[in-house]
Amino acid sequence: MLNMPKYEKIWLAIGTGALVVFLAVTGIMAVSMCLNPPNGMNMAIKPENVEATAPFNSPGLKKIGPNEYRATIISYTFGYKPNTITVPKGATVHFQITSKDVVHGFMIPGTTTNLMLIPGHVAEYTQTFNEPGEFLFLCHEYCGIGHQAMYGRVIVKNTV
Repeated sequence: MLNMPKYEKIWLAIGTGALVVFLAVTGIMAVSMCLNPPNGMNMAIKPENVEATAPFNSPGLKKIGPNEYRATIISYTFGYKPNTITVPKGATVHFQITSKDVVHGFMIPGTTTNLMLIPGHVAEYTQTFNEPGEFLFLCHEYCGIGHQAMYGRVIVKNTV
């Protein structure tokens, strides 16, 4: 090794060893546990064609089963389309969301719904709403000067 003091060699070895261990553990976990980029991004469309591509050509809430719904949502600069959906108490909602311009977020505080919306990639998540009330959904990825105004609502009623 280079002409270095003993302690520098020791710290260099510790740092290199820690880096090798970190990369090995990350690689092993990614392969053995089938870890992938953000969950639910199994479909991609050209961002400029989002509004012309099914199902995003008619965003909104559709009933797909008994007390089960699919919410197709488009995020765009400082807004969501639609920005309000209403479901009955106990409803299971399958969110299907994409962005047509920049990276946005979709988070419903107080639930486990937390998605990153990458332009053209379709993010999917399922959430059951067991309590009536109004749930705010908001963008938690900074997307520009009007970011603070980017939010919507899920209204959960005892009956629809």
